[in-house]
Amino acid sequence: MITEAEALELDAADPGHRELFDVPPAEGGGYPEVAYFAGNSLGLRPKATRSELLEDLDSWAALGVEGHLDAARPWLPYHELLTGPAARLVGALPSETVVMNTLTVNLHLLMVSFYRPTRSRHRIVIEDSAFPSDSYAVRSQVEFHGYDAEDAVIRLRPRPGENSLRTADVVEQLGGDVALVLLGGVNYLTGELMDIPTITKAGHAAGAIVGWDLAHAAGNVPLALHDWDVDFAAWCSYKYLNSGPGAIAGAFVHERHLGADLPRFEGWWSTDAKTRFEMTPESRPPATADAWQVSNPPIFAMSPVRTSLEIFDKIGIEVLRERSVRLTAYLAELLADFEVITPADPARRGAQLSVRVPGAGALSRRLRFEYGVIADSREPDVLRFAPVPLYSTYHDCWRAGAAMAAVTA
Repeated sequence: MITEAEALELDAADPGHRELFDVPPAEGGGYPEVAYFAGNSLGLRPKATRSELLEDLDSWAALGVEGHLDAARPWLPYHELLTGPAARLVGALPSETVVMNTLTVNLHLLMVSFYRPTRSRHRIVIEDSAFPSDSYAVRSQVEFHGYDAEDAVIRLRPRPGENSLRTADVVEQLGGDVALVLLGGVNYLTGELMDIPTITKAGHAAGAIVGWDLAHAAGNVPLALHDWDVDFAAWCSYKYLNSGPGAIAGAFVHERHLGADLPRFEGWWSTDAKTRFEMTPESRPPATADAWQVSNPPIFAMSPVRTSLEIFDKIGIEVLRERSVRLTAYLAELLADFEVITPADPARRGAQLSVRVPGAGALSRRLRFEYGVIADSREPDVLRFAPVPLYSTYHDCWRAGAAMAAVTA
């Protein structure tokens, strides 16, 4: 039996960075703050976010339109402040990286360029348990190009009796009729970390384009998109990147595609900044991922993303991953009596454990209101716990284990 005192000792020996974040007060249980395990849905607010956002707002009040050039963080090149930290986080070159729009918008803009179906090669491979918006996006793309989504979308399922996909089984499905592979880097439901480099290499060998939805991977696990030769990727910033609900997202395009003659939707911000104010009718896109931008960046929405990325840049994703492995293993030990559908191998999971349990929705409410433990549920029977290494503690994990034992007794 793991004791509360042992959990507190582990926190003293292996602290995170909880002091950088606002942790909500608990509505139940005997502790002042919640044990927060929903960072895979919405990350906590960094304490610096409020003051730094107000600084940007104050520039508007003080300068009006002149803030584009004269603000403390000038608005005209503001998006460039996010490019370097975002690139380092996902293992990319700055020229391959852009922070813009939201996740599914970015996936659509990228598929305009990279989903080029033909009669003999038009199928898209996704996982059957893909987040619904990915399913909607690929189905709508297929149908937009005149194909039948029921036939053209290949949905990968685990083997009978298993909860996760095997890499070999994914590779086996990559036939000559596949135009695009679009998988989640970390599956939202099971928490499985996919073998991104192996699947990407296999997809290319089959003649397909390979893109990744990194909504649950960015800020969770180390990535090396450039070295893995990924064609394109997109991610959101409100989960592990702690940038607030609906936060501005990110996109990656490998450098071998930059400057290529690809179809692409264009707008005011996709033309070269050096010639933007010549106001010509033809776009002159730069040979960078900035060419996929369309609209003027929303400064006040970018501000929280910049604040969060600076935290990751300072601490380092490799350091966070090391603590994540330790913290998640500790929670797994505490949940050993439950059916955990996340892979047991630390190399095949991120900072998430999914527990299959009847009445998951009702249990999540009891955890919150009776014990001050916030996890989230996915119908019909999955509770998701994300011990985020930035702000979660071993004591949080101990509280979750104790609460789960109590509500299922």
